[in-house]
Amino acid sequence: MSVITSEDAKFASDIQSGKVVVKYYADWCGSCKLFAPKFRRLSDDERFKDIVFLDVNAEHNPTARKMANVDTLPFFATFKDGVLVETKSTTKEDMFVQMLETL
Repeated sequence: MSVITSEDAKFASDIQSGKVVVKYYADWCGSCKLFAPKFRRLSDDERFKDIVFLDVNAEHNPTARKMANVDTLPFFATFKDGVLVETKSTTKEDMFVQMLETL
């Protein structure tokens, strides 16, 4: 599955679709840019085919940012049926994969 860009206007409905992982980023964030290819690759990984991958620009979407209490970037949040499950700020792929496996 590919990565879907989400915005405040549709974020609440986007996270209702079962298992969802959100990557919060900013255009100026170097670490966010470095993690982006890993995020895309993992979205196509067969192990995680039942998880929806969302990209949210944290600077332009304050409502989505507040729903996960984003305080640093890159920041990841997992949701299940619209309910926040876990959050983590990391640039380490193995820690991110653990979040996906827990979801």
